Amino acid sequence: MLFHNRTHAGMLLAGRLASYAGRSDLLVLALPRGGVPVAYEIARALHAPLDVWVVRKLGAPHQPELAIGAVAPGGIQILASRLIAELGIPPEELEEISARERAELDRRLAAYRGNRPPLDVRGKTILLVDDGLATGASMRAAIDSLRPLEPARIVVAVPVADPRVCIRLSQEADEVMCLYTPPRLDAVGQWYEDFSQTTDEEVRGLLAPISNR
Repeated sequence: MLFHNRTHAGMLLAGRLASYAGRSDLLVLALPRGGVPVAYEIARALHAPLDVWVVRKLGAPHQPELAIGAVAPGGIQILASRLIAELGIPPEELEEISARERAELDRRLAAYRGNRPPLDVRGKTILLVDDGLATGASMRAAIDSLRPLEPARIVVAVPVADPRVCIRLSQEADEVMCLYTPPRLDAVGQWYEDFSQTTDEEVRGLLAPISNR
């Protein structure tokens, strides 16, 4: 295990991102829920604003931890077509999974951002943060949904990731910072001593300073 918990991971990752400290165009965006405690430490260390960019993984039937795609704001949907075919998932079941996750995406947007106006990322340098990448589906969806909003730069930043995922994402993001890339990453949680689920309450607590501006 590399990290005590997500807070520890965020502190270590922040050190590698120190060159971004103090930039007036910087915005740290977390993929909730697990990315929020990581991103909070980065935003605090770099003196940058923090917010969330909500995406939802599409989990395989009977194997919810296995990502077969992801959905993001703006109607973005990423599908692992080859894996879906291998698993024999029929279109109607895929549509059911997608609809369910889009409903959860909408719920989380309301829960975490409330009545605050949509994010303005135009011209910003975005640090897009999660607690780790196994397949990269959610991060790809996040990048695809941010690009039309014209940020100046998208930097993916994660504590741990499959090295092949980092290589693929480097073709889609402007920069990818993967702190550790073990040769074999079966699950992100195996690299954390404490990988307990982040709750909605914890997310709202970490976002409270921006909600009260």
